[in-house]
Order: sequence, then structure tokens, then C-alpha cells
Amino acid sequence: MRALGGEPYYQFFCGEEFFQHRLVFDRPSSTRWRNRMGEERLQALLQESLSVAVRTKAIKPSEFSRVIVDTTVQPKNVMLPTDAKLLNRAREKLVRLAQLTGVDLRQSYARVGKFALIKHQRYAHAKQFKRARRALKTLRTYLGRVMRDISRKIAGDAALAGRSSKLLLLARRVHEQQQHQRGPKVYSLHAPEVECIGKRIDRPQRRNRSGVHSA
Repeated sequence: MRALGGEPYYQFFCGEEFFQHRLVFDRPSSTRWRNRMGEERLQALLQESLSVAVRTKAIKPSEFSRVIVDTTVQPKNVMLPTDAKLLNRAREKLVRLAQLTGVDLRQSYARVGKFALIKHQRYAHAKQFKRARRALKTLRTYLGRVMRDISRKIAGDAALAGRSSKLLLLARRVHEQQQHQRGPKVYSLHAPEVECIGKRIDRPQRRNRSGVHSA
């Protein structure tokens, strides 16, 4: 019983003396409770809990400098560092940024990029790895072309360069990173601070969403 409230550990830490086969509450009730409380009250509750922990010396203030979040069973928008989806997502974000800033690209590769991603997923599922690698190389080529096109168009414009520098840097890291390279890698464009803490041949454990977030 993996449902909320149906685990022995969960019931033990909630104060139950005997295992309850009937669930105390279900997931929708927990969601409704959070919605009723609101974000401000939940933040105040979390801050007060941390304050009590500091006052009682259960934790030290220095321990808040880095927070380790284990999100094994929580879906997150985090991908493998050499995943085709990450390459395609970086290209899409650059194209969207170019549209917002008025940069006229030679080609967005929207249709062919999506088609290359679908081909890669199908080849990988069918264990046709040579064809999958060719599709991955095509996606990397599309991303590189968009990056170079944007870099040429914004050269000399300090305002556009300032708005595009962060995303271009992340896209360049995604474009250049390899499977067995050392050092930090990009697992998510919207949360580049995420790091992998559980690896199996450069894969998060069971393709889960474990990560370390710097506070």
C-alpha cells in the first residue's frame, strides 16, 4: 500500500501505535488542505518550524547553506545530460527567446527538430542504437545552428546580448556536454542548479529525479 497514509513508516512517524489498514486521508484531501491554507500560510508554517528547530538546537543555522532534496518518487522536469529531449528543449527555448526579442532567425527547425526527436525515441525504443545516435547528432546540429545564428544577430547589441547571455550559456553547455565528462552538467534548463547525486553509468538512479538543489 503505497498510497498516502498507507505506509507503516508514515503512520509510525505520525504517532500511530498500530498499523491502520484504512487510510487516514487520501491525496486529494491533502491537496485541498494545501489550497485552503494558501502559499503564504504554508511558508509561515515552514519558517516557524525551522525557527523552533534552531531555538531548540535541533539543527544549526550553518546547515541551511545547502539543502539536499531526494525526489525519487516525485516527477520532475529533469532529463539526462545527453538526452535528445534536453537538446530539443534548448533549441525551442532559444527560438522562443528570439521571437520575443525580435531576432529574425534563418530557420527555427521547429518541424524537423520535432521529427528528429520522435525518430530518436522510436529508434531507442526499438534498440536501433546506431540510428538513434544519428538522430541525436541531428538534434545537436540543429541546436548549434540556432545558437550560432542568434550569436551573429545579437553581436554589437548590448541589450540583446544581456537578455540572451544566460540562456545561450546554458544551451552551449547542453550542446557540448558528453556522457562521460567530469564536472557539473545541465540536467534542466529551468533549474540549472540541479545536480545528480545517484548515478548509474551517468544516469540518475532508475531514471528517477534525484537531485541536489543549492539553497
